[in-house]
Amino acid sequence: MPKPYLLQDVFNDDNSSGVALKNKALKKLIFNFLDQTESSSITELSKELNISVPKTTSLVNELIEEGLISDYGKIESTGGRKASMYGLVADACYFLGVDIKKYYINIGLLNFKKQLVTQKNRIPYKLENTQESLNQLIQIIQGFIKELPIKKDKILSIGINLSGRIKNTTGYSFSFFHFQEEPLSSVIQDKIGIKTFIENDSRAMAFGEFCFGEVNTEKNVLFVNIDYGIGLGILIDSEVYYGKSGFSGEFGHIPIFDNEIICHCGKKGCLETEASGTAVIRKFKEKIKHGSTSLLIKKNKTVESINLTDIIQAANNEDVLCIELLAEVGEKLGKGLAALINIFNPELIILGGTLSETGDFLRLPTRSAINKYSLSLVNTDTELKLSKLGEKAGILGACLIARNKILAVR
Repeated sequence: MPKPYLLQDVFNDDNSSGVALKNKALKKLIFNFLDQTESSSITELSKELNISVPKTTSLVNELIEEGLISDYGKIESTGGRKASMYGLVADACYFLGVDIKKYYINIGLLNFKKQLVTQKNRIPYKLENTQESLNQLIQIIQGFIKELPIKKDKILSIGINLSGRIKNTTGYSFSFFHFQEEPLSSVIQDKIGIKTFIENDSRAMAFGEFCFGEVNTEKNVLFVNIDYGIGLGILIDSEVYYGKSGFSGEFGHIPIFDNEIICHCGKKGCLETEASGTAVIRKFKEKIKHGSTSLLIKKNKTVESINLTDIIQAANNEDVLCIELLAEVGEKLGKGLAALINIFNPELIILGGTLSETGDFLRLPTRSAINKYSLSLVNTDTELKLSKLGEKAGILGACLIARNKILAVR
């Protein structure tokens, strides 16, 4: 069994230089190649890394001693001799993903072979820009780690998804928990004791969907996160697009509507004011106030206590008012997406987030509006699908981002 310090040392470049730093970079390249191929021979690795067979053999032997790769056995080679194949050890190390929603948290653990081994969904939580909310977040993560059947030092990194403006390269959040001068990622890392990265929630969900969901051969994809707000993840030529400052994807704050509704960003007329979960709740309350009926009210729920989950469940149980509201929201969302289609000409648009759980009640009016408002020659090549991963998208995205950061070669 490898010693814990060896495990951490393989991935830590901070105190390395010269040959040691180069060897660590080569080991990470081996990991990344095995990600793509599942298993590989010494000869294939040598060719891929453009180094000698003896050097490759030495690196592979070190990684076997460190418990990170293993000999998968021999297969027939083109030269007639059987070649040993090497691959990653699934339980050698792990990566934690934390997906923060407005009223709950989802957490999952990914092994070295990118398999989700455990997850815990809908842990009660209220996201607020307060020290108390940050403290509770840290306690939830610590509690999850404590319950795991593995040693804490096997978790190499944590990825945390948070809504709003996130500078993922520095770990700063400009929307939540910006009480200290140091980056939020560093604050959480100091409390938990594991390398921590933060990412915008919509972009992380998009990354999870791009890697494990509906994306197959498509290279240009838009992922729309429809929750209490609206976010966007963009894939261009198979690469996640961040923009110059890392703030791309603020789709919900495009000023589409001429209304007097103030968005939470402080401006008026944003897409979110008419086509988000928050808009659905507001419209529901207005309809009830003006005499409309709903199964939710008949269940002795007060109008003030109605949340997005209630409305989604009611729509899926064929509540007419909730279905009508989703149709209205879908039409306005489709109008916004039509503009994106005219700009990006994507192969695929994926609807994800909480509201996508209503299925065709949202997708069909959205598709109809896209056809109505976008250029037909452009939208003909654009498929519109619902998220395949659902709640898993954010967890997987967070885990993968945490893993990729650790395995990145300087």
